[in-house]
Amino acid sequence: MYVWPCALVLAQYIWFHRSVITGKRILEVGAGVSLPGVLAAKCAANVILSDSAAMPQCIQNCSRSCRQNHLLGVPVIGLTWGEISPDLLDLPPIDIVLGSDVFYEPKDFEDIIVTVRFIMERNPKAEFWTTYQVRSEDWSIEALLSKWNLKCTNVPLKMFNADKECLAESNLPGRHSIQMMIVTLDMDKLD
Repeated sequence: MYVWPCALVLAQYIWFHRSVITGKRILEVGAGVSLPGVLAAKCAANVILSDSAAMPQCIQNCSRSCRQNHLLGVPVIGLTWGEISPDLLDLPPIDIVLGSDVFYEPKDFEDIIVTVRFIMERNPKAEFWTTYQVRSEDWSIEALLSKWNLKCTNVPLKMFNADKECLAESNLPGRHSIQMMIVTLDMDKLD
């Protein structure tokens, strides 16, 4: 388990917008060590952390991150992308879905988008805040977003002071090519 550079960038965005997320209902998907979700909880958001139901060690890691950050009572659930599960069906209303570096393997892209789309169907005003590392110029989710009636807005890292080396005094972002976008329902296509 590792804090990926994308998690630092998403955490920087959360910190920059901490007054906006206070009291919001937030779900982190593919949470891993849960840096963005833990920070959101520390900023008074109502957070649920999730990782693959098929990987109990990831779910345990989320719980460990909460304990180490004195966040008792933050729910940690198993959500496997692309699967409709009782935990997915039982989610309370969600305002923001967080995902750092979830677009890692192209074979998972549609499953991630289907899961986010399912959540947005139930929460039409929800936003998906995601950071990703550009690993190949050939990889794109643009066609999948269109297929699932979603749209994205790219967020320049300089808008929240994440476009520099040593972000949060860490060398992790380094020279990685990290991008951020906010995904929402494309209401024009839903009409």
